Amino acid sequence: PASGVTSGGARRLAPPGQNPFVHELRLSALQKAQVAFMTLTLFPLRLLFAAFMMLLAWPFALVASLGPADKEPEQPLALWRRAVDLLLKAIMRTMWFAGGFHHVVVKGQRAPPTEAAILTLAPHSSYFDAIPVTMTMSSIVMKAESRDIPIWGTLIRYIRPVFVSRSDQDSRRKTVEEIRRRAQSAGKWPQIMIFPEGTCTNRTCLITFKPGAFIPGVPVQPVVLRYPNKLDTITWTWRGPGALKILWLTLCQFHNQVEVFLPVYNPSEEEKRNPALYASNVRRVMAEALGVSVTDYTFEDCQLALAKGQLRLPADTCLLEFARLVRGLGLKPEKLEKDLDKYLESAQVQSRERLGLPGFAAFLGVPVSDSLEELFSLFDERGDGQVDLREYVVALSVVCRPSQTLDTLQLAFKMYGSPEDGGVTEGDLSCILKTALGVAELTVTDLFQAIDEKGKGTVTFADFTRFVDSHPDFAEEYLYPDQARHTHCTQTPPGPTPNGFCADFSPDSSGFGREPCCKKLD
Repeated sequence: PASGVTSGGARRLAPPGQNPFVHELRLSALQKAQVAFMTLTLFPLRLLFAAFMMLLAWPFALVASLGPADKEPEQPLALWRRAVDLLLKAIMRTMWFAGGFHHVVVKGQRAPPTEAAILTLAPHSSYFDAIPVTMTMSSIVMKAESRDIPIWGTLIRYIRPVFVSRSDQDSRRKTVEEIRRRAQSAGKWPQIMIFPEGTCTNRTCLITFKPGAFIPGVPVQPVVLRYPNKLDTITWTWRGPGALKILWLTLCQFHNQVEVFLPVYNPSEEEKRNPALYASNVRRVMAEALGVSVTDYTFEDCQLALAKGQLRLPADTCLLEFARLVRGLGLKPEKLEKDLDKYLESAQVQSRERLGLPGFAAFLGVPVSDSLEELFSLFDERGDGQVDLREYVVALSVVCRPSQTLDTLQLAFKMYGSPEDGGVTEGDLSCILKTALGVAELTVTDLFQAIDEKGKGTVTFADFTRFVDSHPDFAEEYLYPDQARHTHCTQTPPGPTPNGFCADFSPDSSGFGREPCCKKLD
């Protein structure tokens, strides 16, 4: 979109217009009638048949998975193992067929393990993404607890997965080493299928790829999934229909479509040396094949929008951009929470002073860079090259603990309050709430007057908490109803998307050569 391009021609990453971890499913009256009919007729038959096929596959998988899991597979495979492999693929394909996935469209050709030891699959949006896993019988990366699930655990062990243990603090390093060992075995191990996004989204964009699949520096083969169904009952993400509801609605569809694309990607020498660059470039290729955009936001960033608290972040909040820039400086918000008190003291000492870029860099303990200039510009409201440190501390507090709204506001009252009684003026309250919400404009007059019942002209944090206790929905009543959608940072215009449910999450961005972000009040 044009609004995502700077005057210099470089694309800029926009704050999300639609959270990729939210899926809204609305059924028409006709669709509801169809679901009701299928629930009484085809659904129970499909469910029972699927269970039967899994039970049928279990003894074959059990026999074939006997022996040490870390032992290198024999080459070539024994005839009986190849027969079991073909049989299990046929059983699983029959199960998917009975579930309504009558035809899987495959475009391209799967590369052999000697050519591409790793398959990267995206977008990851549902447990139905197991379809290409059962088609290829590739290994996957799974949590260690999965192996103990009855029947399912046996089927999982057959494909020789790489298990990740949550109880082992060194598990991440061991997982990367195991992936590297298998990827560099010259095709002796089965291909590893990895979901580099690391979580499920609604397929409106591709979020940041984790580097695990790209650290070995070997060629990968992207596997791009598309479900071109009229009604999207496939998507199972963090906010939306639950797992059982998705299963029920999907089995109640007459026909479910899935398309698999298999383009080939060979890394350059630079990409082999830089896993992050390798991951970014593969993601871009996959996004182009899907016709969707990419975003540098991660699930950790988008937890801001999902957090429950007294203040609900608007969809166009600048705090997601703020969190991304903080991470870009090597400062992880989840690890900065313990330093909030230190930042609070520093901001209180300099509460009446505004800092330039060099002073801001010294405050954060990082060198001046393009990323720092972008972060700095978010708080340069007046355009005079000066920022108020208190605003940075408030924004950081929200990012570090998004569900603890009152803790953030208490911290803000300490910085903005008067030395006498800790009271803040209407202007100070407006600045606090605008920063905490990451918006350009916010009218707080009605809220301030409602809290300041005695007309003192200031309110303390104690006044605020008393008001919140008696008005738990104060934000919806006093802040959100009259809040217009303002243009700040950048804005994503609405547009069609592959699944037809919501606008694009954010425009494409290379992450390099961007102009500094617009000011918070732009």
